[in-house]
Amino acid sequence: MQGTVSRGKAIHITGIVQGVGFRPFVYNLALRHHLSGWVRNTSQGVDIRVEGCQAQLDAFLTALTNEAPPLSHIDSLTATDCPSETFEGFEIRYSERIEGAFQPISPDIALCDDCLRELLDPNDRRYRYPFINCTNCGPRFTIIEDIPYDRPLTTMSTFAMCSDCEAEYHDPTNRRFHAQPVACAECGPQVWLEVDGQRAEGDAAICQTIAMLGQGAILAIKGLGGFHLACDATNEKAVAELRRRKHRVDKPFALMMANLDQIETYCRVSPAEANLLYSPAAPIVLLNQRPQTDIAPSVAPGQASLGVMRPYTPLHVLLFEEGMPPLVMTSGNHAEEPIVTTNDEARAHLATLADAFLMHNRDIHIRTDDSVVRVCNNKELPIRRSRGYAPFPVKLPFELPPVLAVGGELKNTFCLTRNGYAFMSHHIGNMENLSTLQSFEQGVQHFERLFRASPSLIVCDQHPDYLATRYAHQQAKERGLPIVAVQHHHAHIAACMAENGHLGDRPVLGVCFDGTGLGTDGTIWGGEFLLADYAHFERVAYLKPMPLPGGDASTRKPARIAYAYLLANDLLPADDLPFAEHLSSAEMTVIQQQIAKGINTPLTSSMGRLFDAVSALLGICNTATYEGQAAIELEALVDVKEGGFYPMACAGSMIDMQPLLAQVLVDIRANVPIATMAARFHNSVAYMIAKVCQHIAANSGVTEIALSGGVFQNVTLLGKTVPLLEEAGLTVLLHHQVPPNDGGIALGQAVIGYVQAQNDPIDEVERQGSVL
Repeated sequence: MQGTVSRGKAIHITGIVQGVGFRPFVYNLALRHHLSGWVRNTSQGVDIRVEGCQAQLDAFLTALTNEAPPLSHIDSLTATDCPSETFEGFEIRYSERIEGAFQPISPDIALCDDCLRELLDPNDRRYRYPFINCTNCGPRFTIIEDIPYDRPLTTMSTFAMCSDCEAEYHDPTNRRFHAQPVACAECGPQVWLEVDGQRAEGDAAICQTIAMLGQGAILAIKGLGGFHLACDATNEKAVAELRRRKHRVDKPFALMMANLDQIETYCRVSPAEANLLYSPAAPIVLLNQRPQTDIAPSVAPGQASLGVMRPYTPLHVLLFEEGMPPLVMTSGNHAEEPIVTTNDEARAHLATLADAFLMHNRDIHIRTDDSVVRVCNNKELPIRRSRGYAPFPVKLPFELPPVLAVGGELKNTFCLTRNGYAFMSHHIGNMENLSTLQSFEQGVQHFERLFRASPSLIVCDQHPDYLATRYAHQQAKERGLPIVAVQHHHAHIAACMAENGHLGDRPVLGVCFDGTGLGTDGTIWGGEFLLADYAHFERVAYLKPMPLPGGDASTRKPARIAYAYLLANDLLPADDLPFAEHLSSAEMTVIQQQIAKGINTPLTSSMGRLFDAVSALLGICNTATYEGQAAIELEALVDVKEGGFYPMACAGSMIDMQPLLAQVLVDIRANVPIATMAARFHNSVAYMIAKVCQHIAANSGVTEIALSGGVFQNVTLLGKTVPLLEEAGLTVLLHHQVPPNDGGIALGQAVIGYVQAQNDPIDEVERQGSVL
């Protein structure tokens, strides 16, 4: 008889459990198991009270985790016995706001199959409605203003539901139960087209947009997290005109293609890449392009890959209904400015870029760029983590108090921690102007409000001139908080450790290769081997520092870097080499004088700059118009079948590139194919990494290798390096949640800052703006 006695359970669940259909799931699960009670959202998760016999309760608890909605993510579930209250039936109660409490927020989710089917069904009441959504898809992060995630606290609050939508919204058995953006053509957001002072609305606007794109026009299209600039990707004249208007010389454009069949017409797609394309996040995936397609040459000059995404909103799907070719879908902004989000901003700032505007009246509360990923060894490698991923947290290996880490100068993101979560922000961009700083500040304020986290510590990069660093010091002073300055490459390695759940109780050997970062000796680092935990690091090996005449400005002309590297390694003259054609005799003389006198010529150990130099030497990229161009174009030309490599010398802790450069010159003068030399260079770097790591591991006993830094966005290098390390018996930690580039360093800053502050506590008197 014991099994028939009514018992009570109080259940609390945390994680991504709001805005993903969790309460209707619980409601229907309770009915299935003949349980009574209630479920409700709170500011700290989901609370459930259930009553029934023990066997039913046990089955209910098992199903809570085993059958949870696909978009949910349970971080913790606690169930405690409680007295039975003899509830009548099971109900979904109103949400409860708890002062100071927080819970994770769902990212924006791509259109689901059910909504897609309804969108294209002439018998469905939402047929061709460009804002169709349900609990399994649609906007989340971009429309939420505060928690708990309920309609009045989103930008949908201004749209009163019609009776049909309201019935769905309040029906626990309906797919749209408490889907906060739920709407239809009768009561929801509307779309319209503005062109030459005229306005078309609804389906007519979409049809006219399709027609204009087919005629070679450039349109500004309001999306989920901001505006895109779109044009026909097979129309060279249109793409070239978009480049001219945006002043974007070479940087590749992202593409949107109708479906997997169309994508496979233009690109080679592996199963892992297809899974990413059709994941709920629907990011831009970098795919190897097929030869001799009709994609305009100026879409991605000098590239072996195309950045492709599928239509992830219903509006995008409707644009592709009439046999639309691939479209360029690039961020709606001027160079280095944040993506435009409001209609008024678009009219003011995009008028010189677009021929017409496809707009809607669902406000975007927080701008969110498209995410970008690659696949390496069948695993995801983030390049830009934003729409579809942010603000999904990284689960930390231990709990932290609220810490604000402000990231770096390029590809900025920030990180706000609370308890065991690290909330990584959406992509902010390069912190080089006021508008980007304002976007950064808006994002920080939004995160602090959403996650009820007022930082007790601020962490920044050691570089004093970074805009983010200056912001951090200003905030520390104004708020009376301690501030920790973290070395750039230490932060990279710590980010890799943290996302892999490393406790930091033992050191790893971090290989950090990137373009730039201020070293503790005042020089520019970027080719580093660091023995590191969260509290400390030791620089145990590095590339031999080379002169960088002109400093960061030299990255815009890799030919200057190549000449300086040859000069520093006694490998001149080189007048017979192709790269020399890009330097005048006067420029060569200036470089010689700068190096001889040390005028504006910092030393750098950067692996990124070595890639630049070799790319220029091979005649691939002598003038760069965007960050990383020389290295990207070098990777694009690699002959994957080539197994040769160049020598590099190690003297103590210093790795000398002189033998490599000397052999590259021999190959150039012997007319070895560029693809062969590009492959040999990549092979050389991979072999060097493996050799140095094995040597340090043998001397230190450290066998865990963390690979981080922007150079490891290069999947050719990564794909060659990882097997060599694993074959040597070493354990390799890679990035799969945050980018290896500077878009991930805020995570490492946060953990290092907290650990260092714990190890070096400050008196209350010293708290105001103090630096650890």
